[in-house]
Amino acid sequence: MAERTSPLEFLRQVRQEAAKVTWPARRELAVSTVMVFVLVFIAAIFFFAVDSVLVLAIQFVIGLGT
Repeated sequence: MAERTSPLEFLRQVRQEAAKVTWPARRELAVSTVMVFVLVFIAAIFFFAVDSVLVLAIQFVIGLGT
């Protein structure tokens, strides 16, 4: 069982770990953000296309029965 850490010790450890974090530069952050938006847009188009094809296929199969 791990020993208990006091709240002040915990906060000290959090500050130490936060100091080790390498934050991205502004340009790197902007490029990453744009890439996320582009990939989300591409994924949305892909899933829209797949959904449309599936709807047409289901309508075709249902239409065969009538």
